Amino acid sequence: MQRDGMPFARAGQVVGLLGGSFDPAHKGHVNITKAALMRFGLDRVWWLVSPANPLKSRGPAPIAARVAQARVVMQHPRVTVTDIEVHLGTRYTAKTIEALQDYYQGVRFVWLMGADNLAQFHRWQDWREIMARVPVGVLARPDDRISARMSRAARIFRKDRLSGRAAGLLGQANAPAWAFANLPMSQLSSTEIRETGKWISSAGVDRHMSGKGF
Repeated sequence: MQRDGMPFARAGQVVGLLGGSFDPAHKGHVNITKAALMRFGLDRVWWLVSPANPLKSRGPAPIAARVAQARVVMQHPRVTVTDIEVHLGTRYTAKTIEALQDYYQGVRFVWLMGADNLAQFHRWQDWREIMARVPVGVLARPDDRISARMSRAARIFRKDRLSGRAAGLLGQANAPAWAFANLPMSQLSSTEIRETGKWISSAGVDRHMSGKGF
């Protein structure tokens, strides 16, 4: 039986996981999600709207507001916006992936990230464990390509990189494995949108809502 708040997935499916604060979600997130579906052999993508980013000192908007706004922005039959970490009780990516693999037996997960995240991936807690557990799909944004390719994680796991057309087999690859999709991306950032102060009202959500997920 599915636990409340947990999206459905069946054994054999390949699900891409795009985690982040989504504060707020925007067209750039939509673009990399659609690219990941096409380039990495994924059946579905789940947006994991996190309670908080451990690497950021400033807290995000309430998670209920961020989930609601993300669902307005990302409307696709193969994409699910979820606050699953609230239900799992996890904070760090490695623990979230571990919990998902335990809960969804037989489902193949792929961790998705922008190239900017790969550049500082070695700062994440248990980042080597993440590489050991799931394949990783990296999507390039403008100005992030060189730093990502020269990053510590890219250098250490250089032999595990799938290149060219092999990236389409990422979802079936055994970890450690990763692929790089060098794509033109939107320069739009969540920081710029937050500074306008308009995203909450445009989604019809009060910024002072309770932080509980739903």
